[in-house]
Amino acid sequence: MGVSVRQETYLPDVDEEQVAQVHDFLTAHQETGRGRPDVPYFLSGKDPGDRVELPEELYRVLRKVVQVLQAGLAVTIAPATQTLTTQQAAELLGVSRPTVVRLIDEGHLPHEKVGSHRRIQLRDLLAYRDERRTAQYLVLEATAVDVDDDLGDTLRNLRAARREVAKRHRGEPAG
Repeated sequence: MGVSVRQETYLPDVDEEQVAQVHDFLTAHQETGRGRPDVPYFLSGKDPGDRVELPEELYRVLRKVVQVLQAGLAVTIAPATQTLTTQQAAELLGVSRPTVVRLIDEGHLPHEKVGSHRRIQLRDLLAYRDERRTAQYLVLEATAVDVDDDLGDTLRNLRAARREVAKRHRGEPAG
């Protein structure tokens, strides 16, 4: 069976009532705890017994697609390979290719060599992106300002937090 590898976009011009029914069904199951991934969901055909269990990843994709369509937005499905070039990785991260090469050279991104070319597993790149986002949120949290504090204390705390972040970036021990 051939797989279409081109990107496709689906507009939210489907029957709004049907999308709303699916959205409400998934939302109700999520809110009651029945929408857990360990609880099986099924696709069914028109004949009795004509059904197949929906894998967890497809269930999550379906939930996302329905949420987006319910919000009146379009959905684009873009097939991606499991192995990326440094340029593809850079585009996904929103950085330059030399930055990706530096991340590889510094050991932040695992890679494989194919001839003289570096290849990055999509799974590894997504894990790195998630770790980076988590670190960024922690930095934002550390630099958050409590407006009830004395302004002088707040500024001292902010400077201390920035110094700690700078030490971490330089690889120095915190504290």
